[in-house]
Amino acid sequence: MNDFFPAAPETIRILVVDDEPMIRDLLEQTLEKTGHTCCFAENGETALEKIRTSPFDVVVTDIDMPGMDGIELAKIIKSGFSADVIVMTGQIRSYQYDEIISLGASDFVEKPFSPREMVLRVDRVLRERRLRQIAEKAHDDLKESYVDSIHRLVMAAEYKDEDTGDHIIRIGRYCERLAEKLNLPREFIDTLFYASPMHDIGKIGIPDSILLKPGKLTHIEFETMKTHARIGARLLSRSKSKILQMAHEIALTHHEKFNGKGYPSGLKGTDIPMSGRIVAIADTFDALTSKRPYKEAYPADITLGILKKERGEHFDPEILDVFIRYFDEFLEIRGRIGIFTDESFQDFILSERDRTNDQP
Repeated sequence: MNDFFPAAPETIRILVVDDEPMIRDLLEQTLEKTGHTCCFAENGETALEKIRTSPFDVVVTDIDMPGMDGIELAKIIKSGFSADVIVMTGQIRSYQYDEIISLGASDFVEKPFSPREMVLRVDRVLRERRLRQIAEKAHDDLKESYVDSIHRLVMAAEYKDEDTGDHIIRIGRYCERLAEKLNLPREFIDTLFYASPMHDIGKIGIPDSILLKPGKLTHIEFETMKTHARIGARLLSRSKSKILQMAHEIALTHHEKFNGKGYPSGLKGTDIPMSGRIVAIADTFDALTSKRPYKEAYPADITLGILKKERGEHFDPEILDVFIRYFDEFLEIRGRIGIFTDESFQDFILSERDRTNDQP
């Protein structure tokens, strides 16, 4: 096969909805000559039954039909299905073109129409549909590359942590799920998903002797560790990207505490950005349930107890309440990504850092 020629397109499926048999016959003769597969329905209810059982690329529907009319059908298709809609009517004076398009239709055809006109209208809608699909594929590929770059960048900062790769994946998933449970806007949720794994990128500037120390940090070591928040913020500053702007915000604020006793700025309550308050819970949960140089992984009940104790202190109480309400879902994410076994832990003891509760 000559690689310069594109592969033959997949069969296009078109559903024609009209209560007039003559129109259905005309469109069958017209559209099937183009190589498309056509199906037919005499009203909106029958059309919906067909759409629910088999996907269509384009639905060509009359407006004036008994029962469900074409306007209602177009609204339903627009809200729940991927097909494009071309609307037909012989009562052109009753409808405005922009009104029909605003309801979700891709085109508007006045009866009577010529077969050639309908072919041209369908081809135009199919071309636009294909361009959208290409654009969406390119967008998805770019997003995948973007996420991969973020993960590689963060792993470069934290590569000494044996669990880092899984940790940054989990943080994104925790934050996404928690933001969904908080009913936050979709755009915010998506941005948080991509930005949150960069929360600790500033650790690239912290000496290994501090990052990997198994015991309690000295006062000077702890003050040095705290600088990773501002280092990360500087690394992520001055970007035009919404994702990097939120990552900057998170890097700077995810160690702030709701009671105002966090760092680096001592922000209190809702002065801490929503992104920082969400990541604070997700990051603490993951740290508690993971093995670190200074601790073993904590079992679920101990982790839950520590989180509850910090309600209104370290964590925003309303956000924490939602996290606790869906705690099993976050445990499921934790168990699915990386090693985590919640067994009896008969010999379990808190780490020195967690007993003092004053170090990251």
